[in-house]
Amino acid sequence: MKEERTEANQVIAVCGKGGVGKTTVSALLARLLAEENRGKVLVVDADPAVGLGMALNRFPENTVNDIRKEIISTVREHSTDSVDLAASVDYKMMEIVLDSGNLGFLSVGRPEEEGCYCQLNTLLREAIESLSSHFSLTLVDAEAGVEQVNRRVMRSVSHLLLVSDTTLKAVRVAESIRKVADDAVNYRKLGLIINRARGEEEAGRLASHTDLPLLGWVPEDDTVREYDAEARSFLDIPSCPALEAVRSHIMDAGFLAQ
Repeated sequence: MKEERTEANQVIAVCGKGGVGKTTVSALLARLLAEENRGKVLVVDADPAVGLGMALNRFPENTVNDIRKEIISTVREHSTDSVDLAASVDYKMMEIVLDSGNLGFLSVGRPEEEGCYCQLNTLLREAIESLSSHFSLTLVDAEAGVEQVNRRVMRSVSHLLLVSDTTLKAVRVAESIRKVADDAVNYRKLGLIINRARGEEEAGRLASHTDLPLLGWVPEDDTVREYDAEARSFLDIPSCPALEAVRSHIMDAGFLAQ
């Protein structure tokens, strides 16, 4: 049974196949949330590729991965009480959130060592669950594919926003994410955004091949391309077709409502 949520811990995760533009959609959403009267918003770059941080020009000095390395060092060097360690981690997580206006920004960071991200994903899950209670809304740009969903990193998510481009392959990945999330995530709302569509007809044709609920489509946009190419912050992007599509199909359409 899905647990009841309050608006205070509303968590939106943006997921999809690599290369479909989920980080662009996340960045445009962050831009809109920065101007909305929704209280304090936490934006989480949960992808080790750190694309959202680059899109928003947010580069915190410390990341979740830095906390992970500090915990490992502390455990190795000292005999630390687990309760004290947990309280310390919560405090450290709040410390590394980079504040800017009504937005707080948290980055998972990029591990330098090779191997499994299990420890980092576990810590990221706990960070999202702990920190989201301090914010009116949390927006998470997830790692591409199903891995973080499968490892229950996103188990506290209330709204699952799936992003696809105009290929059937990307839609099938979105369906796979939904299938995994049905078992691993306590979400309440789910919707599909088709990115870089050339028109409503193309988006509708693609949507006819899936049972995922279509929220709408986002067009190719020269302004988005320009901001990407010049590494300019999407928090400063002016009104443009892509931004207004995200506003219309996600914000104004009520997807983020309870």
